[in-house]
Formats: sequence, C-alpha cells, structure tokens
Amino acid sequence: MHKKLFLPAKSCLTCKRDFIWRKKWQGCWEHVLYCSERCRRNKLKPDSAK
Repeated sequence: MHKKLFLPAKSCLTCKRDFIWRKKWQGCWEHVLYCSERCRRNKLKPDSAK
C-alpha cells in the first residue's frame, strides 16, 4: 500500500494547482497557502493595482 495516496491536499492560491502535505509543513499546514516559493513571491495582488 502506498501511503502518499492518503496525504491531505490543497489548491495553490496563485497557480490553482493541487499540492500535497509535506513533512516540513507538519507544524504549520493550516498556514500554507502556496505550492512553492515562486508562487508565494508572485501571489495575486488585489484590484488596487489598476
């Protein structure tokens, strides 16, 4: 049986891709919003940029 099939998943706020739980996020999974550092840096900005 493969254990990775049962890991929690989220959708990235920037790229909308699904990503799964990682051990390094063990203590802060509820605060993780982006799948990668690149997506975090390029996060979507509010409409105030117009």
